[in-house]
Amino acid sequence: MASFSFGAGNALKIAGIPLYLLGRLATLLIPRRRGTWVFGCGVGIGDGALALWDEVAEHGHPSLWLVGSAREARDAAARGIPYARKRSLRGFWRTARADIVVVTHGFGDVNRYAVTGALVVQLWHGIPLKRIGLDSPETVRSGILPRSRVLPVLIGRMYRAAARRIRVLPAASDLVRGRLESAFGLPDTHVPVTGEPRVDVLSRGTPETRRSEARAAIAAATGTVDPPTRMVLYAPTWRDGAPDPAVPSAEEWRLIVEVLTRQDAVLLVRSHPLGAGEYAPPRATDRVRSLGSDLVADVTPLLAGVDALVTDYSSLVFDAGLVPLPVVFLAPDVAAYARTRGFYGSYADVAGDDWAEDWTQAAAQLDALLGDSAVRGESITRSARLSSRVHAFRDGENTRRVYRAILASVRADARGSAVPRTTRGTR
Repeated sequence: MASFSFGAGNALKIAGIPLYLLGRLATLLIPRRRGTWVFGCGVGIGDGALALWDEVAEHGHPSLWLVGSAREARDAAARGIPYARKRSLRGFWRTARADIVVVTHGFGDVNRYAVTGALVVQLWHGIPLKRIGLDSPETVRSGILPRSRVLPVLIGRMYRAAARRIRVLPAASDLVRGRLESAFGLPDTHVPVTGEPRVDVLSRGTPETRRSEARAAIAAATGTVDPPTRMVLYAPTWRDGAPDPAVPSAEEWRLIVEVLTRQDAVLLVRSHPLGAGEYAPPRATDRVRSLGSDLVADVTPLLAGVDALVTDYSSLVFDAGLVPLPVVFLAPDVAAYARTRGFYGSYADVAGDDWAEDWTQAAAQLDALLGDSAVRGESITRSARLSSRVHAFRDGENTRRVYRAILASVRADARGSAVPRTTRGTR
């Protein structure tokens, strides 16, 4: 069952309008402390937020991570990261006092009622293939009065007002920059082309070291796998609360397991953190293992340890070429998804015209990819070509560029007026 949808999330935002107003009043009265940072991330202790945290910590800035669960608190403690509960009074206070607020999904990554007045850094969590933000009608759908024509307009205005608070939204390339500017309604000065911190892990060190570390992390999460065994990552995207149409039938599971056995491979099923499908084979097999967000918060570093990617509309397709990885596209609902969510460009621009429409086709493509070096090489070349269109940098320095862009924005604020954007305390 899905754990989140835009309709439900927007309904909660409408119901929370009085709290937003109270929070706005509080942030007018509470001085922000110069040079302090708070971090939050929608998937836990990971993603681009963790990469930037390490950079900020290296420079000695006072920082705090805001967590939303006991697991996130344990993960933060294990890394020696100071933290507070984002929904607590302390979480509100620290967000209201912070000079710089870093998020990856939305303001709910921190305390959403205390963000106004801070310099907001929105790292986002992947290069968009499907339309996001203001570019997608799904963004303004509400669970309250779903047929209302007024509420989508109100939600859209709320979304635009919130997005205007973002001062730094890093882009992977000029192509991606245009998508982000449109989706968030931001000027290009707020969307610098720096590369994304979350993918630096796929460029640092040697390919051998990255693969060894990723394989070790996968084994720790899913159980020991013999080194020669190949790993295939299946990562379906979020359907905004709707059932996943790609869940295999019993016959399709039989075909999948046959291919995995013949090619000595394991399928790692990575359901989207905001929604899960029933990906359990009818018969027990060690050829299919879960790699859900309950086991691994951030899957990007693990790309270096797998041998192929199967997905539909996930942003992982753009990152696969950094490894590089061959990709099998499995998308049974392209026409419906294009109507409801939409794509930047067309799906064929990314997947070609040979994507699989069901697991029978996908299993056959995977069999060929794992069993024929020429097919695999062609797929890797196509993946690398796709990645080169959207990633301007592959030097492992994205995080450093983002950090410098944030400091430049802080300096620009200080030069822009005698009175900074908020009254800042020094303690």
